[in-house]
Amino acid sequence: MLNEAQHIAGLLRQLRQRFPQAQLIVVDGGSTDLTVQCATPLCDSLLHSVPGRALQMNRGAGEAAGDYLFFLHADSFPCVDAAQLADYLEHSPLWGFCRVRLDGERLAFRVISFFINWRSRLTRVATGDQMQFFSRECLQRYGVFDPIPLMEDVAMSKRLRKHAPPLVINEPVRTSSRRWRERGVVRTVLQMWLLRLAYVLGVAPVRLSRVYHGR
Repeated sequence: MLNEAQHIAGLLRQLRQRFPQAQLIVVDGGSTDLTVQCATPLCDSLLHSVPGRALQMNRGAGEAAGDYLFFLHADSFPCVDAAQLADYLEHSPLWGFCRVRLDGERLAFRVISFFINWRSRLTRVATGDQMQFFSRECLQRYGVFDPIPLMEDVAMSKRLRKHAPPLVINEPVRTSSRRWRERGVVRTVLQMWLLRLAYVLGVAPVRLSRVYHGR
């Protein structure tokens, strides 16, 4: 999380209610608002990290004690419940991810969600918005996220799909569409596709991160 004071408390309360046996680990990337104060009493561990999704997620992975580790962005919420999740994990998948659903009522968000889900099933490559998850055995054998400033989720998927197909959870993760609302739908879609293409062609994640963050 980073500067999510308006949303983090509500998310953690819902997660605790929905997954009462889960270990809730929150990793803050240097928030300058009241995010940490809001989150601390509602989680099992509040960790601090230098900013960066890969670095923060790896910090949390080092603290986790469970057989499966789920990585959730602070602006997202999983629609699957504990009983459904237990059924999915019954056959011990190595790794997987959820379908995604952008919040908001605009038709454009439904279309974007459809194509994200179609692409991720076809390519077996997920983004962080899809709540990637991994067995402890998987992370011990193949490693955690590459410490890169962007595309860590894509890199992880491409590494693991060589060893086992992902389990795709049908119940979606509801994630914020604010990126599309703030930057514009067409502009954001084009930027994401161009960034992924550039990554495939070998452009360094550091350069891609500067473009993504407008620096």
